[in-house]
Amino acid sequence: MIFSTKGDAHKVFLRLKRTVQNGETIKNMKEYQEIEEIQTLYQSLDTNTLQLIHYRIIKEYNGSGMIPILVSSAPWLLLLFSKQLSTYLFHEGKWLWAGFCIVYILALAVSVIMHFREKAWAAFHMEIIQDILKERENANAKGQSNP
Repeated sequence: MIFSTKGDAHKVFLRLKRTVQNGETIKNMKEYQEIEEIQTLYQSLDTNTLQLIHYRIIKEYNGSGMIPILVSSAPWLLLLFSKQLSTYLFHEGKWLWAGFCIVYILALAVSVIMHFREKAWAAFHMEIIQDILKERENANAKGQSNP
């Protein structure tokens, strides 16, 4: 595993760089094979089906989903019950508040990370589908202009 604070794109670059420097072929990389597998599957579908899948992925990409709703509504719920919650958590010097805060922050962090990873994967699939649809459109346009 490569550590980089510059994000996933830079990690991919570093893996590519290391693969090339080691004299290995890029086609053997897990990431490359995964992309090729996804692309091959989408290319095997007819244009109408691919367009419908594209619409669905756009919905997923733009949809708010449950995670952002939980992220934004959970603090309001806690505020609503803040008096009862604080009475219970801080009663007689208990350390329940610390456990509650840790669980809450962990759940919040995990849900936000999951949301953005899902959004990134949706964007990834959208780009592949758009490229395939453009290639097909260009091929059809060339075929029609040359009788």
